[in-house]
Amino acid sequence: MSLIPSQLPNKGLEAYKRTPDFTPDNLPAALQSQHSTKAGIWGLLHVLEGQVVYRLAPPNEASAIANAGETIVILPEIVHWVEFGIPGRFYVEFYRATTIE
Repeated sequence: MSLIPSQLPNKGLEAYKRTPDFTPDNLPAALQSQHSTKAGIWGLLHVLEGQVVYRLAPPNEASAIANAGETIVILPEIVHWVEFGIPGRFYVEFYRATTIE
């Protein structure tokens, strides 16, 4: 599996939370610094306006650029950070495994 897959798995995940919309004026420093999601937590970054650059921290050397209308999949526990390539607006939707009873 690529460290930056093109889409979320087709099944087994449910959306449970989303961030507010971020712009260059309110993008938290924590998202611009190296961070990761917890085990089992996926992210889907939705670019609404402008362009966002998603970079993986070493030892992983990969990056992705998404423009308005595009998304970037964030794998669990992969250290990364984001920055604006072109000022705009984005949010992140978080997914976790569905509970099977």
